[in-house]
Amino acid sequence: MPKTASLGRRPTVVADPMASLGALLREWLPRQRWFAGKDRPVTELGLLSMTELYPGCLHLLVHTGHTGVPAPCWATPAGDCYQLLLGVREHLSPRLGRALIGRAEEGPLAGMTVYDALHDPRSAQLLLERLRHPGSAGPLRFVGDPAVPVPAGLPPRLLDAEQSNSSLVYGDEFILKVFRRIQPGVNPDLEVPRALAEQGCRRVPAPVAWFSTTHPQDATLGVLQPYLRDASDGWTLALRALGTGDHFTVQARELGQAMAEVHLALASAFPAGTHDENGRTAAAMTERLDAAAHCVPALKPFVPGLRGAFGALATCDAGPPAQRIHGDLHLGQVLRAGREWFVIDFEGEPSRPLAERCSAQSPVRDIAGMLRSFDYAARQRRPWRPQWARRCREAFCAGYAARAGWDPRKKHGLLRAYETDRAVYEVLYEARHRPDWLPVPMAAIERLAVRGD
Repeated sequence: MPKTASLGRRPTVVADPMASLGALLREWLPRQRWFAGKDRPVTELGLLSMTELYPGCLHLLVHTGHTGVPAPCWATPAGDCYQLLLGVREHLSPRLGRALIGRAEEGPLAGMTVYDALHDPRSAQLLLERLRHPGSAGPLRFVGDPAVPVPAGLPPRLLDAEQSNSSLVYGDEFILKVFRRIQPGVNPDLEVPRALAEQGCRRVPAPVAWFSTTHPQDATLGVLQPYLRDASDGWTLALRALGTGDHFTVQARELGQAMAEVHLALASAFPAGTHDENGRTAAAMTERLDAAAHCVPALKPFVPGLRGAFGALATCDAGPPAQRIHGDLHLGQVLRAGREWFVIDFEGEPSRPLAERCSAQSPVRDIAGMLRSFDYAARQRRPWRPQWARRCREAFCAGYAARAGWDPRKKHGLLRAYETDRAVYEVLYEARHRPDWLPVPMAAIERLAVRGD
């Protein structure tokens, strides 16, 4: 009998799986796109929970830490919790070569091959079956919307796109986002779409099933939603437009209208009714700027001008009331199917604490994120097309104003501060992940600091 068939009957696996997995995961985790502790060795690795979903597939929540290693300013100082689905086999088939984590040398799994089970079609199908039949498996809870049946046997495929989570598409009908970095509480990517569906907002695909854990703390682990099979993301469409000479202003205006609709629905679903305290917001932005300049020396010459943008925020009018927002809005977070725009990925910036991502904030933060994204797109082709970006920005704001009842362009000081804060975030991100892209946000930094556009 294969070893995987008896895996669930080995008490030693339940007792101490990290004796086999620890060395493998310490090497494998830092190489993953979704791992927050890149470039720092994992010095602490602990098992928080383990559930055998079926023979040969382990669901793990593990804690990682970096004790004694100086952390860059963009990293969270505390350890993190990650969700792993690990396959265990005696031999791995060649088609799963990309999923290989390694071969266990010691402990209860000695001699067994360990791999990322999300790459395995059989594992992906069995995970869908868990969602199709709500119930429990140890600390795991699987929940479904009885009004939306999910067919059996949908073929799975794992998306290759770089992202902070892992996504499986089933038969081009549903998409399952499996969260990797886990924080306690209901993930906004479940909470927000459910609330918007109750508001009748059709701009956001509604969840049809999800799973969570009750140990060590309540936390969302994954969400299944309808898959818009004929949709293209806004980033792809923008680059296509640049390549063909399309101004993209009609689409940008309609996108602004769609985003205003989503903001209005969010304000109804999560009543806040308050305004951001501009002084406190400006102080937080200035603190992030100082930390970023410490990490990226290229920012230092522009700090005085950028501080001016944040200082002006403190004297601006309050602007629109604070409310729940998207939190990480850009062209890659919107889809166009036919002539309709849809908004996805309400998780916010994964590096931020969950409480912060769920807090009421100015909708101008989302608007600034999209305006920066138009600038990013315009710089993907040479020569740079600043007029293309400027027209798209204008069209987006005009569309937003037509539906929201207020015009972001008339909140110049507010918009400049939030766009500056976003550009500072981008500088940090690019310095860490894509140094070749650093000139893109740095060009915006120079514009915002010197001219204050």
